[in-house]
Amino acid sequence: MHRIVAQQADAFDQRAALAGMLPELRALARLLAGSRSEADDLVQEALLRMLRAPGAFRPGPDPAAELRAWAFAVLRNTFHEAHRRRRREAARLAVSSAGQPGEGRPPAQEHEAGMQDLARALAALPPPLREALVLVGARGLSYAEAATVCNVPIGTMKARVSRGRRRLAAALEGDPPPAPRSAEPLAAL
Repeated sequence: MHRIVAQQADAFDQRAALAGMLPELRALARLLAGSRSEADDLVQEALLRMLRAPGAFRPGPDPAAELRAWAFAVLRNTFHEAHRRRRREAARLAVSSAGQPGEGRPPAQEHEAGMQDLARALAALPPPLREALVLVGARGLSYAEAATVCNVPIGTMKARVSRGRRRLAAALEGDPPPAPRSAEPLAAL
């Protein structure tokens, strides 16, 4: 009986902690998704996933930090799944409507010009670099926490943040992005 009550208390505390994280989750989703409506949908889907699987989170010595990293990881995974789904759907639509004019929508005019440039430059980064910058730079996670969220070694996270910062600075200064490294070493020379 005591065990059931303790589990219910833990579940309630977890829900309360998740509710307290909503602004952070929404801000991260906004940076990942780009638009407010997509961010809201993303947060809603991620929260549903977290609440449907209460046993998926196992608290350790620092439950608040671990819950935060877990929630960010669920949100990130939900974003990637939605992104893959949209890509597949767009490819299907492109094949089925080849030759028909597409409908576009104008970008939201919510930010000043500098913020729009920053958002465009951030969106143009490869997803791993963008995620690293958002988690460490915008959300304030430590390298270790961000590495846990992305399921990569801490050194990989540090490298992604460094590369992301360099590429973001170059894009904002108007420099072209660096060419991808060749898989072949010096054999071509």
